[in-house]
Amino acid sequence: MIFIIKVITNKEEKAVDMISDRIEKRNIDVFSVLRPHGLRGYILLEAETREMAEEAVFNLPYVKGIIGKTIGYEEIKNMLEPSVTTISIKEGDIVEMLLEPFKKEKAKVLRLDKQKEEVVVSLLGAVVPLPVTVKLDNIKVIRREQDES
Repeated sequence: MIFIIKVITNKEEKAVDMISDRIEKRNIDVFSVLRPHGLRGYILLEAETREMAEEAVFNLPYVKGIIGKTIGYEEIKNMLEPSVTTISIKEGDIVEMLLEPFKKEKAKVLRLDKQKEEVVVSLLGAVVPLPVTVKLDNIKVIRREQDES
């Protein structure tokens, strides 16, 4: 059974560490404790019974309690397994910014970080070239740099 544990926002890592320490010291039958990326204020705990989950988190700092219902793996699968998306942006591409404060500005892609889904671009209209890091979904490709072959 997977339980959702409510914790103080931005203290998820410390709560996971404290729960893990308690599980090891008391030899509680808990299978895993996890803080999924992008889920703030909550951690996931997999245990055989609710009593074991409660024993693992009871009266710990930063822990507010266990959310009523349990969840299945299918509900959290997208948070745990990496998504396979094809990224069609390449270094050297000319892109258009989609969000403020650079909306409708054109920029050249300098670097691409596929894990973080971010790109570093240099604004074309800027007097001084300044690298700006933006998320992939905040830009669109408008022109490809041609291969010189």
